[in-house]
Amino acid sequence: MRQRCGLWMLFFCLAPVLAYGQSRDADAHAEKRRRMVTEQLAGRDISDPRVLEAMRKVPRHLFVLPGSRDQAYEDYPLPIEEGQTISQPYIVALMTQCLGLRQGEKVLEVGTGSGYQAAVLAEMGARVFSIEINERLAAQAARTLHALGTDQVQVRAGDGYRGWPEEAPFDAVIVTCAAPEIPSPLMDQLGEGGRLIIPLGSARHFQTLTLITKEGGRLRKKEISGVRFVPMTGEVLKKKDR
Repeated sequence: MRQRCGLWMLFFCLAPVLAYGQSRDADAHAEKRRRMVTEQLAGRDISDPRVLEAMRKVPRHLFVLPGSRDQAYEDYPLPIEEGQTISQPYIVALMTQCLGLRQGEKVLEVGTGSGYQAAVLAEMGARVFSIEINERLAAQAARTLHALGTDQVQVRAGDGYRGWPEEAPFDAVIVTCAAPEIPSPLMDQLGEGGRLIIPLGSARHFQTLTLITKEGGRLRKKEISGVRFVPMTGEVLKKKDR
């Protein structure tokens, strides 16, 4: 009986210590997010207050590998599962800002990755339909988003080249992998007044982050910045070979 009481006493003694350690860890990450937003985003050209607030709230460290969590809020990409990467915070914020999202808009994301970009979009009030060609990545991203209580994101495994036709039209489309040209199904699924952001160019070199807006059935194109993304795979490779 004394041994059992001793174990309970040890638990009650350790519980406040563990809780304090978790609180300090959360506070440390929150401070890193604050500095990230102030120095890397607002300190450059990210001016949309809703984007800045979303980036300040979403816990990026939970979307990277455990060994990279201390670097989660630094200004560079990081590895994730399946040999893929998560974009640097500035690029995530820049692509999000370019979409000019409004509350409740439907967004198609091609290339879920770890789910971080989808979480940022959802934090801004978007309804997100995200497609990831790697089944294991799609499953992991869905688990992470569910654990965080992000219920505005639907994730499925599949080839993003053909989009998500049963949910079209979309108010915005974001492509987080490089393509030599804009997949025509994505343009077809973009609604009137919709915005599409995509890195265009060869996967072997830097690409150009490009914003396309559909107005009156016509497409208006604007080049944003030079970027470097992993290539889109699947159907797009077949199109390239033709």
